[in-house]
Amino acid sequence: RILREFQAADGEGLKVGDQILVQQVFQSQDRVDIYGTSKGRGFAGLVKRHHFGGGAATHGSMFHRAPGSIGASADPSRVYPGTRLPGQMGNSRVTVRNARVVKVDADRNLLFIKGGVPGARNSYVRIVKAM
Repeated sequence: RILREFQAADGEGLKVGDQILVQQVFQSQDRVDIYGTSKGRGFAGLVKRHHFGGGAATHGSMFHRAPGSIGASADPSRVYPGTRLPGQMGNSRVTVRNARVVKVDADRNLLFIKGGVPGARNSYVRIVKAM
């Protein structure tokens, strides 16, 4: 969307090596959408991934952080799709919508955004004006 705005403005569009500065695109109080990849947390169990409570911790209980029963008996004879189970947590595309631009620092080419930004430090994100 940003590239189309620049192409429409001057007619010739952007060339390889052209520099886009934040003050050319964003102003203070703009609303933006931020696309990024969330932090990967590896293979996670039910307690960490889905915030399950777990079982009793005392009196010889052998049921602490395990999933327990996951399906019904003979009627469905299967586990329904979408059942919350252990698995890969994080490392997926995340979109933060309508984040507010607090300030644009033209001298250092910085964009100050209120709220969370997906991903680890020094990771790439895509920031687009919200529609």
